[in-house]
Amino acid sequence: MNKVIVEQKQQVVQEIRDKISNAKSVVLVDYRGLNVDEVSELRRKYSEAGVEYKVYKNTMMRFAFKEEGFEEFTSYLKGPSAIAISTEDPVIAARVTNDFAKEHKKLELKAGIVEGDVLNLEKITAIANLPSKEQLLTQLVVGLNAPIGKFARTIQAIVDKQEGGNEAASE
Repeated sequence: MNKVIVEQKQQVVQEIRDKISNAKSVVLVDYRGLNVDEVSELRRKYSEAGVEYKVYKNTMMRFAFKEEGFEEFTSYLKGPSAIAISTEDPVIAARVTNDFAKEHKKLELKAGIVEGDVLNLEKITAIANLPSKEQLLTQLVVGLNAPIGKFARTIQAIVDKQEGGNEAASE
């Protein structure tokens, strides 16, 4: 094989390694059957969410994932594959992919890696369906606020009752 071609392939493998080593999550998708407009829409949604989407040859990804210690992940590299990589939010790549796949049945989630753990389709889909961080924080605040609000209403009712009782006694 030509030395230049080998060096180019090694650079691609290193590029993939760099991306996955810095990623909070990696989602593997099968994009077979999507038309150009659908792929463009998917890329736009990923971009808006801060997720990088890239199509690589499976052999290049296989080398990169093995070298990064994710040999188990290479079993999912069959058929046309692309990866969505998030360096910020461990859930967003899976969520965007899952939401898009609900509208476009030809897009398939295959597997993922979230914070170093290899996840099969079932687990990556479960993560994709989790509420966002903001939604979870809102639920926490509402949950914490409910007992405090009930306590305040109880105290107010006691005060109102005592004031009402004192007015009746003074008459």
